[in-house]
Amino acid sequence: MSFAAARLQREAARQTVFSELFASPEKRTVVLCLLLAGLSLAVYNPVTRNGFINLDDGQYITHNPHVTAGLSWDTIRWSFSSFDQANWHPLTWISHALDYQLFGPNPAGHHYVNVLLHACNAVLLFLLFQSATGWTWRSLMVAALFAVHPVNVESVAWAAERKNTLSMLFFLLALHAYGRYVRKPGVRRYTAVAVLFALALMSKPQVITLPFVLLLWDYWPLGRFGGSSPVSGDKAAPTSSFFQLVWEKWPLFLLAGISAVITMKAQWAGHAVHDPAIYTLRLRLGNAILSYSRYLLNAVWPVWLSPLYPHPLESLRMWQVGLSAILIAAITVLAVRYRRHGYLPVGWFWFLGTLVPMLGLVQVGEQAMADRYAYQSFVGLFLIVSWGVAEWAAAWKVSPVGVTAVAVSVVLGLSCLTFRQIGYWHDSVTLWSYALRVTPENSYLIHRQLGDALDQEGRYDEALPQLRAAVNPRHHAGDELIHLGFGNYYQKHGHLQEALGEYKIALGMGADPQTKVIAYSDMGSAYRQVGDYEKAYQSFAAALSIDPKNTLSLVGMGLLAQRKGDLAEAIGYYSLAMSYEPTDVGFILLAQAEARAGHMPEAQAAASKAAQLTTNLDKARQTASTLLSY
Repeated sequence: MSFAAARLQREAARQTVFSELFASPEKRTVVLCLLLAGLSLAVYNPVTRNGFINLDDGQYITHNPHVTAGLSWDTIRWSFSSFDQANWHPLTWISHALDYQLFGPNPAGHHYVNVLLHACNAVLLFLLFQSATGWTWRSLMVAALFAVHPVNVESVAWAAERKNTLSMLFFLLALHAYGRYVRKPGVRRYTAVAVLFALALMSKPQVITLPFVLLLWDYWPLGRFGGSSPVSGDKAAPTSSFFQLVWEKWPLFLLAGISAVITMKAQWAGHAVHDPAIYTLRLRLGNAILSYSRYLLNAVWPVWLSPLYPHPLESLRMWQVGLSAILIAAITVLAVRYRRHGYLPVGWFWFLGTLVPMLGLVQVGEQAMADRYAYQSFVGLFLIVSWGVAEWAAAWKVSPVGVTAVAVSVVLGLSCLTFRQIGYWHDSVTLWSYALRVTPENSYLIHRQLGDALDQEGRYDEALPQLRAAVNPRHHAGDELIHLGFGNYYQKHGHLQEALGEYKIALGMGADPQTKVIAYSDMGSAYRQVGDYEKAYQSFAAALSIDPKNTLSLVGMGLLAQRKGDLAEAIGYYSLAMSYEPTDVGFILLAQAEARAGHMPEAQAAASKAAQLTTNLDKARQTASTLLSY
């Protein structure tokens, strides 16, 4: 056989294999799902080399005793009863605990589970749009943009943001279940939608807008509104009036209302809602309107993404708010004007509506906006782009080859930006150094995070200037935390009088109750170290008068009681503290106090608890010994 003939034979074989893969719509869908998952895993693979960062990873994973204890019935009970971190998201806590059970403190496993969830979400998004609309390649483009857009790096590369990828999984599954319900209505199928929605809410309450998204889905692509026409995809149920479709979803609205109440209760309990006297209604509304335009900019030009966009507060410019309002209003008018293209109003109102809970109308945290809030919302924009470009190309008879080339180029370009963005999340110092470059304005909080990261790495001389730069020359909410950071820094390095001075400054700045609790408990610890036990007692008592469950102050009281020889009182304080927040060091202190009191069975039980909670028993014992030495 000649070389040319052999080459033709090989080419024919390759074409046969390719034809086999796409021989049926089912096989084509499977292949495209595998390609989409592979793309997601390949782009995000570098995240496995990243570590934990000093932005919630400690509170959510590495220093959370309930999580580090692994998955157990105690952890599950705590997950459903806790408002820890000013949130109620039991499935997220269970997910973190399961990760710790499997991977321990190795960050690679925690990160890769996030990547797997993100890949699953991309595949589910593709299948959702394909099933509902009948369009395969447009649906694939929506999912590909979702898979590789850099704005989603924060949700995937940040271990503590598991709640985003997990809630999105259940959100998309609920939409799939709704499609099955629409094709064949029934109680069991509707119940599946409600259960999946509840699971999504128990992962992160951001998905509270699902009932509204379903109404958009009813309009297009399902065509359930009277007078609207379904696209070729899911077979729609008989059309209904708007009010009938709203009434159909009352159980889902009820779930959303319950979640909203629980969320607000958790945020108030965690003192996460900021003072409305500082974050006035004018500033909150203005920032919300401006944020929409900033999100749009990040969607089309995602090169200056930051882990923290500080709230502008009094530096907010009303002319910018006005221009943003005009832009949003103009796009809204166009979306309604051309509503015959159903994807336009659905995509636009998906973007606008799903962002509403995260716009800071009730200010939680100190950010103006966040990339993680776009994880669900940008799907609406990806829908508009994918369908809009396809319809434009068809109207102007643009070659499919040309459209495909542009689409592939866009996906590759975004993949490169995402690959680079993942590198910024490698460690805390890298992340916050990058954040200072892209967010120089109002960067006090970023300086504080960078100073803390440098301090944790032992780079003390570099940390102190960052902490000093974190002090806002014009006092605003959050400065108390900066002075607490100074105090912690000084206390850690033995400058106790300076630490006490910083704690007093924080208390004198009109701190919120939770900040006062932290300041009083830290002050009590510092007074104990300098040997002023009376003032230590007064400080711990002041903290407990605000928050009787403050573990640090309860342990501090136990240490003071043990020092004066009152073991019964010490055991009482230690036991109470461990009932609220079990820690390895706390149980070691309790075990030693029980042993000195001659209660050996109780001592052994406490020691066993400490061993279950710790990842380094020797270090925990050393810490307990140091605490008892003051």
